[in-house]
Amino acid sequence: MIMIGNMQARLRRAMQRPLAWAVARRLIRQQEGATTVEFALVAAPFLAMVFAIIETAVVFFAGQTLETAGADSARLIMTGQAQTQGLSQAQFKQAVCDRIYGLFNCAGGLYVDVKNYPSFSNINNAKPVDANGNLQTGSFGYQPGGPGNIVVVRLMYQWPVYVSLLGLNLADSAGSKRLLISTVAFRNEPYLGSTP
Repeated sequence: MIMIGNMQARLRRAMQRPLAWAVARRLIRQQEGATTVEFALVAAPFLAMVFAIIETAVVFFAGQTLETAGADSARLIMTGQAQTQGLSQAQFKQAVCDRIYGLFNCAGGLYVDVKNYPSFSNINNAKPVDANGNLQTGSFGYQPGGPGNIVVVRLMYQWPVYVSLLGLNLADSAGSKRLLISTVAFRNEPYLGSTP
């Protein structure tokens, strides 16, 4: 009898509750889709962060590759090999491209600027971009100089940037590109064929 009385009391209480509360309690108890919903909430920011980290690493690797190519190719001018072999700007650019190993689009995106200066204090190392972030290549030239001249070799490449995360964007040029610059300043050695 007591058992039936308890059941009747529970039944009366359940009938007094609004239907909405009963449905809400039932949904709260259900756990089958919780993992899917949690993954959906976390997946997009997680994947965006992973892609941003990967892109940052690739841009850093590309910058280091350009720095290495700049140092190696500048050595051709510093030791007089480019001058004694009569390398033109196009031939010197090809020598740079041979050191990049397919990571860059040399034909359409790599810019080479070689200039000599009377002193190290006269070197202009400002970024050659206008106010809108466009690369200005009009003043680029090829002046490898002679023995003892101060020379600056600059390699520039506009690397495309695809991911920007939370307003942090790697792009610093127009068209969502990052301008990678390798600058090597040196004094030419007294190479063979020069007067001491």
